[in-house]
Amino acid sequence: MLSGTSLDVVLLAAGIVALYGGAELLVAGAGRLALGIGLRAATVGVTVIAFATTAPELFVSTIGALNVSSDIGLGTIVGSNIANIGLVLGVSALIKPLSVTEIVVRRHVPFMVLAAILLVALGANGTIGRLEGAIFLLVLAGFTAYLLYYVNADPAPIMDDPDAGEGVSIRDVALVLGGLLVLVVGSRWLITGGTGLLSALGVSELVIGLTVLALGTSLPELAASAVGAVRGETEFAIGNVVGSNIYNILAVLGIVALITPIEITASTLRFELPIMVAFTVVLVGMMGYGRKLTRLDGAALVAGYVVFIYLLAT
Repeated sequence: MLSGTSLDVVLLAAGIVALYGGAELLVAGAGRLALGIGLRAATVGVTVIAFATTAPELFVSTIGALNVSSDIGLGTIVGSNIANIGLVLGVSALIKPLSVTEIVVRRHVPFMVLAAILLVALGANGTIGRLEGAIFLLVLAGFTAYLLYYVNADPAPIMDDPDAGEGVSIRDVALVLGGLLVLVVGSRWLITGGTGLLSALGVSELVIGLTVLALGTSLPELAASAVGAVRGETEFAIGNVVGSNIYNILAVLGIVALITPIEITASTLRFELPIMVAFTVVLVGMMGYGRKLTRLDGAALVAGYVVFIYLLAT
């Protein structure tokens, strides 16, 4: 039987393999569902895929806040949002330049910016309590209603694909659900292994949340977006990250805050939260210029994420 460090390493490796396989299933199923139920690819990315790949953040943040401390939950979300932009979109753009549709910029991105601003504003006093959690969830309900309105008012155009418009296939639903299950299991393996290794080195709970847990819970987004980029389905990659960053703050922190108040340290208010907002603003600027994330943009985002990790470690 494996134990200690050896078991942690095995869990890390198994988690990475499971995450990639789950992303393949998720993207394949969601791509066909987009046609089957008349949704645009960008909308599926910001809803179905984004919500599915946010499940690990919800699990880790909630369990961490209840069993360890709220630092775990907050660090996971803030670190995950930074990793989603710097690492996930950066790597995806390096694989293939990502086209940004007018729908994403006009309908989805403003909510991502609003969520980041709300987190900073409501957490400025050092605590995100039940009232703030309720506000997050109310804004999330508004975002969902907004999306549903436009799904009905502006359906996706009919494509030449002979399979388009045939409704929801059991096979496609099974692919999405199977992919989600594998992603969650893979994330848990990776998080368990990574946390075990860092805890043995005496790393603090907040840093564990900002690094290994944030990276671990962002790997589903990374895998799903990278696979989408390889397949040429770049709208999924953009929508996935934008939607995930919205759900991470509004849904995950909203639910965790309703369960237990989240304390925010002065150092987090001075460093990690401004960094998250900075990454968000930079991404919006890149999206607004030329409506495409180029490989140069991708390299800049990845470099920024590496600098962030370096500053955390020093």
